Amino acid sequence: MRLPRALIRRLSLLVPLVLVLALAFSVASAPSALAFPPDVPGKSQLQSELNSLSVQAEGSMDGYSRDLFPHWHTVSGTCNTRETVLKRDGTNVAVGSDCYPTSGSWYSYYDGITRTSPSQISIDHVVALAEAWRSGARSWTTAKREAFANDLTGPQLIAVTTEVNSAKGDRDPASWKPPRTASHCGYAKFWVHTKYRWGLTLQSAEKTALQSMLNACSY
Repeated sequence: MRLPRALIRRLSLLVPLVLVLALAFSVASAPSALAFPPDVPGKSQLQSELNSLSVQAEGSMDGYSRDLFPHWHTVSGTCNTRETVLKRDGTNVAVGSDCYPTSGSWYSYYDGITRTSPSQISIDHVVALAEAWRSGARSWTTAKREAFANDLTGPQLIAVTTEVNSAKGDRDPASWKPPRTASHCGYAKFWVHTKYRWGLTLQSAEKTALQSMLNACSY
């Protein structure tokens, strides 16, 4: 059965409207905050930084302790570093007098999961403390290690689900990547820029993995 020409014309006019509404819905339903840390350069700068990093065999874990990287320290008032990142990376976060969140939501960039309880969110050290130790932090002063562990000016701290943070552990990109493929570009950028800013070294396999992820970046 053939549809009347007038009806076909009306339907053709409705198609663009449907597409616009679908796009609007997708934007509205997307997280309003993507837990993206500060100071993330573009691809060309990151490539230059990656090229300049020293490639060395991984150092020893002898003498390592998380206590040698004091965290979380007080940032302002009653807010420590963890609470500051929770406020920064969350959406509609309200806090109590102790600065701990009483409500809000957090979109975990690594695995694409949104949580509404801060107890289910961890603050990931992008370059893990043990990884930093093996990559040069062993020779730092405790004060420098504390600054690294509480770094709010670069892309070293990010709010993610506790599960994905536990799965990552202290592994580097040669043995662990975020399960959400769309986050690989950003993760490589966070990692390279952190190691560059702090003068840490890379392993050969780590550099290869980072280059592969960086190649996938569009900008």
